[in-house]
Amino acid sequence: MLFDHHDDEPIRVLTDAESWELLDSARHGRLATAAAGELDIVPINFRSSGGKLYLKTTPGTKLAELTIHPQVAFEADGIMQDEAWSVVIKGTARVLEHSHEIAEAEAVNIETWLPTSKSVYVEIAP
Repeated sequence: MLFDHHDDEPIRVLTDAESWELLDSARHGRLATAAAGELDIVPINFRSSGGKLYLKTTPGTKLAELTIHPQVAFEADGIMQDEAWSVVIKGTARVLEHSHEIAEAEAVNIETWLPTSKSVYVEIAP
């Protein structure tokens, strides 16, 4: 089993270190945004590094919403045969604009599902 349960409880709260370790191995999650009274949730590809999440996107609704209202929520899950995990992060998103920040984001090698050009890097800090 991936997780030890020291009692008979079926649910165990993960430590911060365990959560980041799981996120380090995950590549897909969901980003929740809110702007102008509207809520939105979209699937994203991401990478974690240094206690932050990084994603690549293109101009559109998701980018507009997190620019208008940078408070976001993020969730990633893993489901195995006999156990599952879920990590939720609430934090602040910001578009990376400085070349050294963009270089750091590029170094984490975010792989996207769709073969579209995505040129905007976003950082999410818990």
